[in-house]
Amino acid sequence: MSEAKSALWIAHVKVTDAEAYGKYAAAAGPAIAKHGGVFLARGGRYVQLEGNDRPRNVVARFPSLEAAVECYNSAEYQAALAHAKGASERDLMVVEEA
Repeated sequence: MSEAKSALWIAHVKVTDAEAYGKYAAAAGPAIAKHGGVFLARGGRYVQLEGNDRPRNVVARFPSLEAAVECYNSAEYQAALAHAKGASERDLMVVEEA
């Protein structure tokens, strides 16, 4: 039986309302941690080489793709996400690690 592969939650964000988005970030962190997520990058320096530039980039590692999706769908994360809607333009994906 093969072991579950870890997965990366990757968000590219343009914040349009810093106050509301700050409320999202404060609530999202504990929700992500509750589901085993650990931040690898959270708004640090970056270089945009291709595609759409979104100045805030976040990467979190989860124990599995399923854990990341569970986190996204959880009541805690959805409550946090309510603050980000209308306060940002976001792309979010989860990808299983090799």
